[in-house]
Amino acid sequence: MISNPEQNQKRIGITGGIASGKTTIANYISNFKKIKVLNADEIAKHFLLSETKTYKKIIQHFGHRIIDYSSPTQEIQTKLLKEIIFANPTEKIWLENLIHPLVKERMKSKYIQMNDKCLILEIPLLFEANFADLCTEIWFIKCSQKMQLKRLMNRDKISQKEALKIINSQSNNIDKEKLSDVVISSDEDNQTWQTKINQLI
Repeated sequence: MISNPEQNQKRIGITGGIASGKTTIANYISNFKKIKVLNADEIAKHFLLSETKTYKKIIQHFGHRIIDYSSPTQEIQTKLLKEIIFANPTEKIWLENLIHPLVKERMKSKYIQMNDKCLILEIPLLFEANFADLCTEIWFIKCSQKMQLKRLMNRDKISQKEALKIINSQSNNIDKEKLSDVVISSDEDNQTWQTKINQLI
């Protein structure tokens, strides 16, 4: 009987709201625990590239206004696309319904090919996009809205009004803390959450 490496693999799904500290924590685990990270957002970017089938579908749907004509390969202006979908929930749902199943399939394909005993799957919309079945355990990274706003404004160089609009567009009734195996607060000083992670891994 051929063994299935997927069954023996520990896959920690890290999720949380935008600018909650997911990437900081995933990078810490990667650097100090030497555990590889599969990032759903990075995989999603592939499906926006001009040589993909999804690129054509997105251009057909949103129009040529989102093309960056200064780009040699006429790539999609991701900043403009984000502005459109965060201003229009229907458009956001359309894009997510197109991209999420492809990202999930690609992520699963990647971890099956890897022999690592433990992997981090960084997935912002883990519950919303039904990625939970890819993980053997789920860690929810939480922080206060005040901290979230500050980080998002600094990171994306946007106003408080814009940042609040993005945060509110992601709000839903999913009790992520209850559905997660581990909850880590990134509001706490680095030493506190690092100590918790060191105890868990």
